[in-house]
Amino acid sequence: MFGHIDFNMSEHNSNSVLTLSLRIAFTMNKPRFSDIALHLKEGITSGHYPVGTLLPTELELRDHYKTSRHTVRAALQELQQLGLVSRRKNVGTRVESATPQVGFQQSLASVEDVVQFGATHVRVVREVETLQAKGALARLLGCPEGTAWLRISSLRMDEEQLGLPICWTDLYMDPAYTELVELVRDSPETLVSTLIEQRYGRRVVEIVQQLQAVEVPAAMAQQLGVDTGSAAMQVVRRYLDADGETIDVTVTLHPAERFSLTMRLQRSAG
Repeated sequence: MFGHIDFNMSEHNSNSVLTLSLRIAFTMNKPRFSDIALHLKEGITSGHYPVGTLLPTELELRDHYKTSRHTVRAALQELQQLGLVSRRKNVGTRVESATPQVGFQQSLASVEDVVQFGATHVRVVREVETLQAKGALARLLGCPEGTAWLRISSLRMDEEQLGLPICWTDLYMDPAYTELVELVRDSPETLVSTLIEQRYGRRVVEIVQQLQAVEVPAAMAQQLGVDTGSAAMQVVRRYLDADGETIDVTVTLHPAERFSLTMRLQRSAG
């Protein structure tokens, strides 16, 4: 399943902050390059493809995954960016390491890619509270002043590399979903939007995502293991149902050195 991406970039003159907004939605297509990359990564880290050996050729991978050569190349590029392989013309793709480089590299193609992040980066809940969004928070969440939210604050950890956290996430959802809190704690690998769908039948069909460069506030610096005021990427995601109504909103802070973003943009037909 490939998603389509609509994006716009805007500069806020008041503080010269560049904001990137993206919209991700469901469409059906051939196997995604991120799925192929994940499968090959598992083969490398498990030792199926030992360090020093060559991966199957692009043509062999194309036939195996029943996809295009272009998609295979995108998957191999993702492995290369993780430091797992090197690629040389007339030689092939050589396995260089069985351990990915530390940090989180996000390939943005579909709603499923966001779900996959939840499956590989487990949630550790730190705080739960009910509040009313006012001022800057209301503007950030895109809601009326005084809107009530249930906020779940958590760290995300890479289940394969348990060390420094990948990010800090504040998740905002309707207080009517309070009964989900314990389920959120007990299901650290599952996105909250998925839990909402399973319990209440509200299915995510679109995610609106906004990225902004910010500084790490003191309240989060210690949790993330970085200095106060250090550079970070703030990612705001609004999970929408078929009617365009918000299911939940997440505000995630990634320390700069632990985050990179890969976007694949395709020319529309016509």
